[in-house]
Amino acid sequence: MSTDKNHITQTTAAEGEQVNDRFSPQLSGKYLVFSILLSLTSMGLLIWWTYSPGLFDRLYWNRTPGLFIALFVVGLRIWFLSAKIRYLSEQRLSWIASLRVVLSWEFTSSVTPSTIGGGPMATYTMTRENLSLGQSSAIVIYGIMLDQLLLVFIIPMLMIVGFFLPVVPENAGWVGHGAMAIIYVLLLVYSLFLTYGVFRNPYILKRAVNFVFSLPFLRKYRYKVAREAEELEAYSHELRKKPKSFVVKAFILSTLAWLAKALLPAIVVLSFVPADVVLSFLRGMAMTLAGMFMPTPGGSGGLEGLFALFQGSLMPRIEFLGIAVFMWRLISFYLVVGAGLMAMSWYFNKSVNARKNGNNRK
Repeated sequence: MSTDKNHITQTTAAEGEQVNDRFSPQLSGKYLVFSILLSLTSMGLLIWWTYSPGLFDRLYWNRTPGLFIALFVVGLRIWFLSAKIRYLSEQRLSWIASLRVVLSWEFTSSVTPSTIGGGPMATYTMTRENLSLGQSSAIVIYGIMLDQLLLVFIIPMLMIVGFFLPVVPENAGWVGHGAMAIIYVLLLVYSLFLTYGVFRNPYILKRAVNFVFSLPFLRKYRYKVAREAEELEAYSHELRKKPKSFVVKAFILSTLAWLAKALLPAIVVLSFVPADVVLSFLRGMAMTLAGMFMPTPGGSGGLEGLFALFQGSLMPRIEFLGIAVFMWRLISFYLVVGAGLMAMSWYFNKSVNARKNGNNRK
């Protein structure tokens, strides 16, 4: 990611193949199947509980074109993410390559638990696009850090607005309010720590990572993580040399992509019933934060429940809740999974062809 060649190790083509084989993420098909089954089950239950005969006769058909706006927003989000990846690579990645990386990243994030995420797949796909492992890791780290930096502003805003508007629904009860308070605090502390570590004191970030992975149940990963921590520290020093304009533009692209994701639930709700636009958007932001803590692959099952909790009480006709959840997941999840599978098939075919060519040369 840096233009300083003294801090970037360029790999040869042969070395690149070794890197790809060594760091290729193992994505199990069981995650995809489990994620889809959980999503279909939770949506089916919501539709069954809320459906009433003659539902489609009572639709506000003049509102349903809003679903095309939702599709456009999803496309816009993917474009913002692609622009961010391309910008962070300093145009080393083409637009189509950036799009493939983003779709693969989004696919993996959508079908794996949050503890795994799409970072490893994004790193791998960028090495397939002829970036070095160091460059790819740096772009992923910086991309994640930009999202965390955004939360430093978003979370306090939601906490303050929560004193005046019911951002967390009243029917969530004291358990729901307490859980959201814990989520706010944990994310804010993590975001502040990561931002401080990357921009101000990389050494403390490395020490914290090494301390966590010195714990008995994580000790087996410490050597691998130690190498990543060294790389993170080196990259942090490089990042501090960047002009402020570089950070600002990357932050804007990251913010626009995140806001597009948070806006989507409100657009879907408004495509079926009239609702409080501002409150629906704020709740979309809050449920996006809560979704980060869902332990299931891609948050399936839990995300549908969050939509019902945060958006359901804003819908004056609850009978439309099930179909609203279905359309939201169709647009934000199933379309992304389908596009991501196509992007990943391109990398798979490229890897197969590379191995065939290597065998032919032998």
